Amino acid sequence: MNEELWSDVDSYLVSLLSPSDDALDKTLSDSDAAGLPQINVAPNQGKLLELLAKSHGARRILEIGTLGGYSTIWLARSLPESGKLISLELESKHADVARSNIDRAGLGSLVEIRVGPAASSLRDLIGEKVAPFDFIFIDADKEGYPEYFALSLELSRVGTVIIADNVVRAGEIVNPRSEDERVLAVRTFLEIVASEDRVEGTAVQTVGSKGYDGFAMLIVTK
Repeated sequence: MNEELWSDVDSYLVSLLSPSDDALDKTLSDSDAAGLPQINVAPNQGKLLELLAKSHGARRILEIGTLGGYSTIWLARSLPESGKLISLELESKHADVARSNIDRAGLGSLVEIRVGPAASSLRDLIGEKVAPFDFIFIDADKEGYPEYFALSLELSRVGTVIIADNVVRAGEIVNPRSEDERVLAVRTFLEIVASEDRVEGTAVQTVGSKGYDGFAMLIVTK
């Protein structure tokens, strides 16, 4: 078993079940042309996010980490016409690329991108007393995961689903002596989740075109 095989399987499954389209293809190509890092979710992972949000009946979605808007488009496609997605992005350049991609996909009326440090933007949302979100996707700098989770809880309700991406780190997550700050932060995040009595959840390992990683899925219960 190797990454070439994982990628081949991903390509086969995506071609059958999650075929791309012009809006998604141009989102990836324009993001690449703008020099954005190629760290978007895979197409089948994007489709999974859309299906999870849609099956949950989400009307309000919060995304932490916009990049070029690829996952934003998948998530926004799950929303009804009256829905709302707020996406938080640190880099103004990334946000500009994402807005163009989202508008081209015909989803601009559903999506608001806020630029700045995610923790500050989350505190702003809390201060504005916005309505709670039904679905939250965390996919930003891993060092911030513990704080993003804590602040996300304040923007949740009973029943809110929280997905946190990239929590396996090619298996390094089991190494308590890792010197990688991202690994240590994700370990801290998972330990906080395990001790938090307001949520239930699990984490799943994944392999595919994006390598070996995984995601955590949580639901707010109190």
